[in-house]
Amino acid sequence: MISIETRSFIASTDHDFICATLDWWPPEKCDYGTCGWGLASILNLNLSNEILLNAVKAFSPLKIRLGGTLQDQVMYDAGDPQQPCSPFVKNSSHIFGFSEGCLPLSRWDELNDFFNKSGANIIFGLNALKGRVLLQDGSMGNTWDFSNAAFLINYTVAKNYSIAGWELGNELSGRGIGARVNVEQYVADVTALMALVNAMYQGKPARPLVLAPGGFFHSNWYSAFLDKSKPGSLDVLTHHIYNLGPGSSQHLIDEILNPLYLDGCASTFSNLQAIITRANKSAIAWVGEAGGAYNSGRHLVTDSFVFSFWYLDQLGMSAKYDTKTYCRQTLIGGNYGLLNRDTFEPNPDYYSALLWHRLMGTRVLSFNYTGSNMTRTYAHCAKQSSGITLLLINLSGNTTSQVAVTNGSDLRREEYHLTAKDGNLQSQVMVLNGQILSTGTDGTIPTLEPMIIEDASPLTVAPYSILFAHFPSFHGPACA
Repeated sequence: MISIETRSFIASTDHDFICATLDWWPPEKCDYGTCGWGLASILNLNLSNEILLNAVKAFSPLKIRLGGTLQDQVMYDAGDPQQPCSPFVKNSSHIFGFSEGCLPLSRWDELNDFFNKSGANIIFGLNALKGRVLLQDGSMGNTWDFSNAAFLINYTVAKNYSIAGWELGNELSGRGIGARVNVEQYVADVTALMALVNAMYQGKPARPLVLAPGGFFHSNWYSAFLDKSKPGSLDVLTHHIYNLGPGSSQHLIDEILNPLYLDGCASTFSNLQAIITRANKSAIAWVGEAGGAYNSGRHLVTDSFVFSFWYLDQLGMSAKYDTKTYCRQTLIGGNYGLLNRDTFEPNPDYYSALLWHRLMGTRVLSFNYTGSNMTRTYAHCAKQSSGITLLLINLSGNTTSQVAVTNGSDLRREEYHLTAKDGNLQSQVMVLNGQILSTGTDGTIPTLEPMIIEDASPLTVAPYSILFAHFPSFHGPACA
C-alpha cells in the first residue's frame, strides 16, 4: 500500500532535470580490450543524423553537458599559427593516455548550429589545467591560466551562441583522477571564472551559470570548497557518480538488482545536501556526470534494459535530496549511451529518460509505502498537467508487485509499463505496454502512449518491470 502526502513537497528539481553528456574520447579510447567510442565524440559525432536531432528535440529541452576526462587537455582554436589545432593522439606518457587536443572554431560553430536546431541547453566544461605546474605534494599548482578559455567565451558571446553554463574542470577535486587541484586554489580559480563570465556577459539578458568542481564527492573537500567560496562566486556544485565500480565487473547486474546496494548512494546525496544547507549559500547541487560503471560502462549491461533500474532509481533518489539536474554519461558514446553509437537508435534508457522528463514534475512528494523493498517507489507532482505521477520499479524477477493507493478520491490513471523484449534483461529493445519502441523510417521518435485505467484497482508491476502511473485527478496543495 502507498499513501501520498500532497500537502507540501519535500524537494524540487529543475524543469530540465534530465541531462546527458557528450565526451571528448577519440575512437582509440579502449577499456578491457573493447573500444567503445567510435565516432561519438564532441569532435567527430555526425550532427546531421536525423535520429540524433529528433532524439534531442523530443525533450524540448534536453540539457547537454560537454566535458569529460580529456576536457582538461583541450585547447580552443584561436587562429594562432604558433599553436596549431591538432587532434588528440594516443600517448601513454600523458596523464590521461592522450596528447593535448584542440577544438576548431569551425566545429564549435557546427555544434552550436545543432544545439540551436535541437533546442538543447548547453553546459560546457572548460580546461582547468592550463598554466598548472606539478607540485611536490602531487597536486597541480599555480593559478588557472584562463586566457584561452576567455577567448572561447568571448567568441561564443560575439556569435550570440546560447550557453546555459560554464563548468571549471573535470574530476580534479579531492584525490582527483589523474590530476588534482587543492581546494584553496580551486576556490580562487572559480572566483576568477565568475568574474570573467560576469564581464563577458555584462549587458546581456542573462548570465550563464558557473559550475564546479565536477568531481567525486569527498565530504571534507566539498565542505571546505563551499565554505571558502565567496557568496555569489559559484552557482552549481557538481559531482560524479560511478557507484557500480568498473565496467569489467562481473557483478554489475547483481548490484543493480540489489535494493540494499542501490540504497548505498543515498548517503552521497544526503551528505551533499547537508553541506549546502549548512553553508547557507546560493549554490545548488547537480549530478554533472553519471555512468554507473566507470571506464566506458559494459556492453549489454549499461546500454540495455536492466540499466533502467539503476538509472531511474538514481533519478528518483537524487531528486529526493534536492538535486536540481542529473547528467547521464552519455547521450551517445561508450557502452552507456542513451543512443546506440553506430545506429543512433535509442537504447532502453533513452525512453526511461523521456518518460521521466514528460511525466515527473519538479516537485518531489513524500509518501508512506508498506511493501517489499524490491519495489522502488518515487512520487512527484505531474509534469505539465494536473495531479501526481508515481514511479515503481520492480527488481524482483519472480514476484508481481501489487500496490494499492490508499488516499485520493479519484484514482483513474494513465499507466506506462516498461519491459524488456522477450523478458531478456540485457535486451537493447524497450517495450512499452506490450509494444516495441523503435524509430520511424524517417528517424522520428515513437509516440509514448499510455494504458487508460478507469477504476481504483491496485497498481500492478510485473516482475522485472517499471511503471509510471499518472493520476490526473489526484489533487493536493503541493501540486497546485
